[in-house]
Amino acid sequence: MPWKETTKMELKAEFVMLADQPNANMSQLCRRFDISRPTGYKWLRRYRAEGLAGLAERPRRPHSSPNKTPAAIEALVVEARRRDPGWGGRKLRCHLRNQAKSRAIEAVPAQIPSASTITRILDRHGLLGAPENPSRRGRWQRFERARPNALWQLDFKGEFRLANRAYCYPLTLVDDHSRFSLAVAACPDQRRQTVQGHLEQVFTRYGLPEAILTDNGPPWGAGLGWRDWGPFYTGGAVWWMRLGIRVIYGRPNHPQGKGKNERFNRTLGDELLAHQQFADHRQAHHYMSDWRVRYNTVRPHQALDMAPPAARYQPSDRAFPEQLPPVAYSDAAATRKVTSQGKISFRGQRFTVGKAFSGYRLALRASSQPDTYEIYFCHQQIRTITLHQNAN
Repeated sequence: MPWKETTKMELKAEFVMLADQPNANMSQLCRRFDISRPTGYKWLRRYRAEGLAGLAERPRRPHSSPNKTPAAIEALVVEARRRDPGWGGRKLRCHLRNQAKSRAIEAVPAQIPSASTITRILDRHGLLGAPENPSRRGRWQRFERARPNALWQLDFKGEFRLANRAYCYPLTLVDDHSRFSLAVAACPDQRRQTVQGHLEQVFTRYGLPEAILTDNGPPWGAGLGWRDWGPFYTGGAVWWMRLGIRVIYGRPNHPQGKGKNERFNRTLGDELLAHQQFADHRQAHHYMSDWRVRYNTVRPHQALDMAPPAARYQPSDRAFPEQLPPVAYSDAAATRKVTSQGKISFRGQRFTVGKAFSGYRLALRASSQPDTYEIYFCHQQIRTITLHQNAN
């Protein structure tokens, strides 16, 4: 399973960043990370005392050195850039100062140069890439949900070939509020079974979100765009609805609707995929897992005032159930069973709702408009019909 292949350092770093937040539920976190409470508290004590460096299973570096020189500081900058080639001066400065504060490097925060000086150091060493095209950025305004797990954004980053000539499809999942990366998985395909296996692991560790925003591509959308009354739902979307998750589709040809996920995918490409060739899916997953933990727990994020995403994220209180809850309605004016052709009959007319709902019962509730009804599956409205106007 995907989570079994992550490194122990990833497990530790992610755990302590979440456990160190106010009102963190230590018992719940230990259960979800499959560790004992004494182990969890031990990791947290070491993290609070020494930072992330205290979690590594290697000899600690000296806290100080009498031989510090500007050349040594410059070497730290060059080493940090080579470790994270997609980071610029601001991120590197923030990261190096954090390392100095936690004594992970032989320096004190005051010795770390300014962002502009770091940029000049990178330029001298030939470590700066081509300048970004200003037209690529455009003008935009930032929006975000008010709390973690109110909305997750899900997508596949564009596929690429591995060294063994197989295709890799990186699956990415980001929390809208915190930008926390919930998953970066090197998938061999885009089938529902593959995606659902990864999402089950995510739901088990982090709980359930209130809503998921995605595009219309498979396996969560039929890849056929929208009808005039709504999107094409799939079995994957039905699974989310049964879990109590609201399914939100972005409008076709509007990728900016999933802006945080689109930006995350670009960062993944700039900071990892552009600099690494993977032998196979297993190696790709290993590198992506390591990069993900640095993104969540180490990498300063400009939209978060240079804090890492884990500083703003907490797992959901809604646990992933062992069994799907039954589909039931208590306040419906009427219910109808969906045929194998994806249709329901109501008041002598037939209406299409989609084959993904075949065999399930849907609820019809009268709206404020005459002869108009809202059709629901579980908690989610999937269509509105008006009698004698849009039967099919």
